[in-house]
Amino acid sequence: MTHLLQQGDKAPLFHSTDQSGLPVILENYLGRKVLLAFFRNSACALCNTRVHHFIQQYSKWRQQGLEIIAVFESPEANLRDNVGRQTAEFPLIADPEALLYDKYGVETSEEKVQATLSDVNTKNFISEAEALGFKLIKEEGANFHRIPAEFLIDREGIVQVAHYGRLITDHLPIETINGFTES
Repeated sequence: MTHLLQQGDKAPLFHSTDQSGLPVILENYLGRKVLLAFFRNSACALCNTRVHHFIQQYSKWRQQGLEIIAVFESPEANLRDNVGRQTAEFPLIADPEALLYDKYGVETSEEKVQATLSDVNTKNFISEAEALGFKLIKEEGANFHRIPAEFLIDREGIVQVAHYGRLITDHLPIETINGFTES
């Protein structure tokens, strides 16, 4: 069983590169607040909708001292071809071997995927994604059963909120992120 992070845990450090080939070193974010978001894969319409919401909030959040790092269990080429088409001003990281997912205890669950598909609210999320132009397509070679997770990390590198999704559509409320930026 993978260790699930909790409030008060030190955020596991990592080194990676983003969609532009720039280094992303979590240790370099000390002194700033971070929203670290783990998504299913770069073609996931629901994930792309969430990234869209982040893009809309990012300039305000950044002024309040919050940085975003978004991780996808996808190869670099898929990242560029899918979610990379959105103009995110924050790092998008391809993690096809799921090394960062393992570090943060982000789960894979066929049961939670099935629960999402049978959840009555999922239709609304799909409709929103389609209205934004995100099609429901399956990314070749992607882990279809990955469940999203989001972490709010304070200026000292300590996890203040560890949110492991109960469903694919379960994310931290924007109000919770806003509250973290204002604290």
